[in-house]
Amino acid sequence: MGGGNRNLDAVAGHGVYPGSFDPLTVAHLAIADAAREQCGLVRLDLVVSHVALAKEDRRQTSVAERLARIDRATVGRPWLRTRDTEAQLLADIAEGYDLLVLGADKWHQLHDPRFYGGSDEALRAALARLPPVAVAPRAGVPLPDDGLATVLDVDPVHHPVSSTGVREGRTEWLAGGADDR
Repeated sequence: MGGGNRNLDAVAGHGVYPGSFDPLTVAHLAIADAAREQCGLVRLDLVVSHVALAKEDRRQTSVAERLARIDRATVGRPWLRTRDTEAQLLADIAEGYDLLVLGADKWHQLHDPRFYGGSDEALRAALARLPPVAVAPRAGVPLPDDGLATVLDVDPVHHPVSSTGVREGRTEWLAGGADDR
């Protein structure tokens, strides 16, 4: 189902990694590095939605401030770029890219009919529009095992890291430069 079953050996192009990045963590950077190295990307865009899917009710740092913090934290990675979008669905955000990079939690969200108005047909149509998909492991979240995505090899020390954890005080998980004002 979807474009995730295409051969990743042929990617070597531009990838997209959507997320709220509120704030950017060391795990986000480790995932970006793994995607670049393992998938042959020449560029990876970290894309922030103005209203993140399934986070509409949560107060977030402004998009402009998140993008500025990400830019400061990624200054040594010229291949890593930021952009914002009004799109919410991952299939819409990934349009025109060669690879979609996700955490395992987003992989499951991608396959949840609730995000497509409860329509299995809309879900299938969205999945069919996807480029190949690379999924990063996340503590406690099952990985895809259906051959529709490539699982990135990310150091297990990063699997439990989350932006929520940083907001709750795990400052060692914050990406360097992401907190500079």
